[in-house]
Amino acid sequence: MEESGKYVIDERREEQEIQAKFQELIEACRALKPMSNDEERSVMQAFRVAKEAHAGTRRKSGEPYIFHPLAVALIAVKEVGLGPVAVVAALLHDVVEDTDITLDELRMVFGDRVARIVDGVTKIDDVMLMQQTESKQAENYRKILLSMCNDAYVIFLKLCDRLHNMRTLGSMKDTKKLIIASETSYLYIPLAHRLGLYAIKTELEELVMRYTMPERYAEIEAKIAATGGTEERLRECLVEPMLAMLDEAGYHYTLKTRIKSVYSCYKKMEHKHIDFDEIYDLYAMRIVLSDVPREHEKEECFRVYSLITDRFQPNPKRFRDWITNPKANGYESLQTTVMTPIGRWVEIQIRTERMDAIAEKGMAAHFLYKEAHPDEQLDNNPFEDWLQQVRTSLEQSDKSALDLVEEFKESLYTQEIYLFTPGGKTITLPSHSTVLDFAYAIHSDLGHHCIGAKVNARVVGRSERLQTGDQVQVLTTAGTMPTEEWLADCQTQRAREAVKASLRRQRRKYTEEGKRKLADYLERLHIKDNPQNLGQMKRFFSQKSDIDMYYDLAMGNITEHQVAECFGKARPAPQLFFLDQYKQYFASTPLAASLGNSREVTPATPFLLDKKYEHLPTEVASCCRPVQGDQVVGIVQEGRVMVHRTGCRVARDEMANHENHTIRAKWRPGEQLSLLAGIALTAIDNKGLLQEITKRISEELDMNMRALTLEASEGVARGIIMLYVNGVESINRLIDKLKSIDGIEDVHRI
Repeated sequence: MEESGKYVIDERREEQEIQAKFQELIEACRALKPMSNDEERSVMQAFRVAKEAHAGTRRKSGEPYIFHPLAVALIAVKEVGLGPVAVVAALLHDVVEDTDITLDELRMVFGDRVARIVDGVTKIDDVMLMQQTESKQAENYRKILLSMCNDAYVIFLKLCDRLHNMRTLGSMKDTKKLIIASETSYLYIPLAHRLGLYAIKTELEELVMRYTMPERYAEIEAKIAATGGTEERLRECLVEPMLAMLDEAGYHYTLKTRIKSVYSCYKKMEHKHIDFDEIYDLYAMRIVLSDVPREHEKEECFRVYSLITDRFQPNPKRFRDWITNPKANGYESLQTTVMTPIGRWVEIQIRTERMDAIAEKGMAAHFLYKEAHPDEQLDNNPFEDWLQQVRTSLEQSDKSALDLVEEFKESLYTQEIYLFTPGGKTITLPSHSTVLDFAYAIHSDLGHHCIGAKVNARVVGRSERLQTGDQVQVLTTAGTMPTEEWLADCQTQRAREAVKASLRRQRRKYTEEGKRKLADYLERLHIKDNPQNLGQMKRFFSQKSDIDMYYDLAMGNITEHQVAECFGKARPAPQLFFLDQYKQYFASTPLAASLGNSREVTPATPFLLDKKYEHLPTEVASCCRPVQGDQVVGIVQEGRVMVHRTGCRVARDEMANHENHTIRAKWRPGEQLSLLAGIALTAIDNKGLLQEITKRISEELDMNMRALTLEASEGVARGIIMLYVNGVESINRLIDKLKSIDGIEDVHRI
């Protein structure tokens, strides 16, 4: 029970709730599939063991800990469709990690499979391992993936566990919320997408956005809520006539309606750079036909489509026939978008019950079907095929955990293309892969010496994008070796890592020369050659490794004068006189004064940090460029704190892999600071456009621009403006002003 937001302990009431939740779980298991006596006894015994093991332990919210495994087990049954084995493992999934019960003890009581699943979902908690690897979280991800290949229940239960953790995240500290949300976004949402657990994926996306971008979430949520009247009008003019048509035609069906989720609206607005009012598929309807024989499914779906389009005007650009040509994950449906009498577009999906089961559970449906029919031989099981591909990739890899997980994650969202070697061998790659990706997919040596390829007998370069069905013959020469520019031609993680490895090997040849040069510089500057000073240089020159720094020294990219600047021993640079309005943007530090380095370093004063890190310098991250008013988080990197927006993808990936690098950061109250921000715009090209833009910025808003680029092509102008602002409100005023200019179609922050 909660009182004024605080949980109040009432053990008698809690015991009643625990028993009620367990009874709900038992009934859900029986409703899914009748349980044998042994299965029911096993579930009851698992509950008793878990309840006793977690006795006296409470969650951050104050609730008894046993509430959590019960909730995870209920999600596994009700929302995924897993059976008794998964329920037993869900009830026990935290006992090894959080109590004195061992894996061997579980194995003795519940058998090998339950013990294997529990082990798979148990986090690695080895201090030595954490010290030896670059990311304890990545090692946990790798363990999950390896365990998943041995038993798919591992990943299903991890998703159930993560979903309940996200649903109950409110009691955590703000920084911990961001870390857990970032982990969810990094791996669990892509996995839910790949498995086809779309309801879980959608809810996780919503929850991640709620915690990483709370203000934006609340804004869009309010706009959706404000359309409530429209939904009622649509029921009158669309839903009710649709029900009458289907009834008259004699169909057995289920009709479902939905409003687009907050995150889906946000994603569409960001990707298409449109306002909320321009989302035409905010509403959708699904017609699921019952009792349709497999051989007549396509015919019946098209008949319903014909009924609908006879009554409502369809949008010909929005018709999709996924029945004739199903998606790679097995998705089948007819989709059309029709105009309603109230002037709203509504998307309509038409499918059968069989198709709906696959659409709702995706690849997981194949696994669940096999679980329910273990003796039935299936000609094609895409879930097993995918697991085998993952297993092969993981077992044959000697990459670090971070690289391995990144490569795996890359494959979860991207569609695949099928390519052929001259000998007819099939090579599967992510869509948008290039000739260079193809070469490295065959062998690293082939990639290292690639100069191009013959694609369908046509000679093309390394960067050529490939299409499904292409036959590719890689062309090589012994004198060719990878350069930095090759990284731009790589779309796959495997190719990128191979190029980087080759570059590192090449750079090692220059290490001795770089060391000799540095020793000479330091001796003349009377600076000690020790690890502390080397670390200071790496931070100053933004070098990721000693090898990179020695390479730049050997090649002359780092000079003696720059080394002197690093240690504050350089002669004063000639003074430049700036106009008054620009003086405030240059910090009085050797780094900012240096003409050779344009990194923007922010004094530590604008941010409140955890006390442990208050002494570190801070930098505003260039990937997301937060300004005052944005919610921010600190990432500790190489002796400084990089401050990101909480919704920044770079920050979320860093938090997902390096929890111990994440710290609390807040804007210091009352601090006034001008920071660089970027605005992108699209407009109809016309005479005087540039003059009007600069007038609004300089005269009406009194803002200072740092850079402006505007390019026009075929009557459309696109531009980027970099300027200094005092906060989020300044950016919003600027966007509103620019949108009011005739011809400007879109303005958004970058």
